[in-house]
Amino acid sequence: MAFLDIHHLEKSFGATRVVKDFNLGIEKGEFVSFLGPSGCGKTTVLRMVGGFETPTSGAIRIAGQDITGLPANRRKIGMVFQAYALFPNLTVADNIGFGLKVAGEGKADIARRVGEMLELIGLPQLGGRYPFQLSGGQQQRVALARALAPRPQVLLLDEPLSALDAKIRISLREEIRRIQRDLGITTIFVTHDQEEALSMSDRVVVMHQGVADQVGTPFEIYNRPTTRFVAEFVGTLNLLDAAVVEAAAGKIRLGDVPVALNRPLPGRAGDNISLALRPETVALGRAEGRNVVLSGRIAEVHFLGSVIRIRVAIADQIVSLDTFNQPDRPPPAIGALVEVSISDRDLLVLAA
Repeated sequence: MAFLDIHHLEKSFGATRVVKDFNLGIEKGEFVSFLGPSGCGKTTVLRMVGGFETPTSGAIRIAGQDITGLPANRRKIGMVFQAYALFPNLTVADNIGFGLKVAGEGKADIARRVGEMLELIGLPQLGGRYPFQLSGGQQQRVALARALAPRPQVLLLDEPLSALDAKIRISLREEIRRIQRDLGITTIFVTHDQEEALSMSDRVVVMHQGVADQVGTPFEIYNRPTTRFVAEFVGTLNLLDAAVVEAAAGKIRLGDVPVALNRPLPGRAGDNISLALRPETVALGRAEGRNVVLSGRIAEVHFLGSVIRIRVAIADQIVSLDTFNQPDRPPPAIGALVEVSISDRDLLVLAA
């Protein structure tokens, strides 16, 4: 059994089911992100784990103990909110020590723990300041320290970086990951930002309409999406329509070009299927190791600095490809006839 076990969790608000048969096991010390668009149910799952929402059905266990019916203050869970939620009338030190004071710990123990937390978040000199005297990034560090001070079993982070500017977000997500690794605390991080999820997590849960569409490592989620939603939501992707020729033999027709995928396919001859293809796996011209060659016309060229994104019209479909900028080789002109090559291994067959 996993350290944090979420079993057949469901949540309905009236007649609307917002979380549907959600199952997940999280190991001790693991960092797991819930990734998805607004309204997909990710924050609702987090709030049920934290005790702020009551499940309609299902169970939540931590270290083998069923906590489904426990109030939030008895779950040994720390939570960091998007809006900091610091007490404006308390100093930084008092904010961090608030949970310890409520738990009845002595002043000396509280002072020692607050000092440890201030060192951990890199703000040892700011204990006497008030929240309004801090930057947004500093306030979020204090909120993290307050959540960690009572030594929780699980840390929950509800989009804690979304209110910060881009540079601070990158710095703070690295800091959060460092602190999480140093403490070895089991963590759930909710975000709609795929870069955050992919860069920080041991595993990512991609949620869609209340369902965990796919669970896997960042490498698996990006390179081997299993559903059309995951493929479209995570990263830039080509989505191509193809027709099955022989399902058992893995033969399809991509436009007018026959392609052998060399693996069994769902469905039967004549069925239409969706294929996914990352732009970085497509080569302009013929390339060694890429056995599928398609002819088309340059539709668009976007110069992005170190990367050039080229869009090629092939029959009635568009294929995007990324190439590195080469100062001595300008990109092709719009309207030019070209060939692109791909490997059959990089064509992913998507479930509905």
